[in-house]
Amino acid sequence: MDRKLLFLALYFGASNCFAQVKPKASDFTVVNRQLNIKDDGTVQVNGVDNAGFVWLNNRRFTYGTIEFDVKGNDKLQGSFVGVAFHGLNDSTYESIYFRPFNFKADDAIRRSHGVQYIAPPLFDWPILREKYPNKYELAVTPAPDPNGWFHAKIDVMADKVSVYVNNSATPALVITPLTHTGGTKIAYWVGFGSPGDWKNLKITDKK
Repeated sequence: MDRKLLFLALYFGASNCFAQVKPKASDFTVVNRQLNIKDDGTVQVNGVDNAGFVWLNNRRFTYGTIEFDVKGNDKLQGSFVGVAFHGLNDSTYESIYFRPFNFKADDAIRRSHGVQYIAPPLFDWPILREKYPNKYELAVTPAPDPNGWFHAKIDVMADKVSVYVNNSATPALVITPLTHTGGTKIAYWVGFGSPGDWKNLKITDKK
């Protein structure tokens, strides 16, 4: 193949993909958290009241795949880690997040609250749990280590969101989105009181 044609093929084949190798503070807009970027590229935030966001600057996302490694902890009601997408602002967005403290809980009901979809402000988790039990949150099987890193892949389409954990061929959660915000902002997301760690972010837009 001609070198120029090869370059163009490689460029357009990769241009829809974003991989964050070594982030820096200026890559983000941080809301309600303190940001720490470790030497290995891990993006880390502390845990305080209310939800926290680490919005990616200069990156927009509508449909495609979001992949990342994430680490929470096994503290009861103290670890809610994931991503927000289709964000308009800090109160209107969609999110997929995990509750690692429920991954290996002895209680089956707690285990069934392992991975969650929300779409604030109208469809936060209390409303979804009350009106649609076991539809927008499910157990993660097999359960990852609650205190360790695990890999998440989220396929986001107009009519379906599918969540895969640790390269499983079977999705842990499949839902139909409850809203179309029209937003394109994307962020690392943590819930009330929760710290979080992420690395190896890869975003692939749908062609």
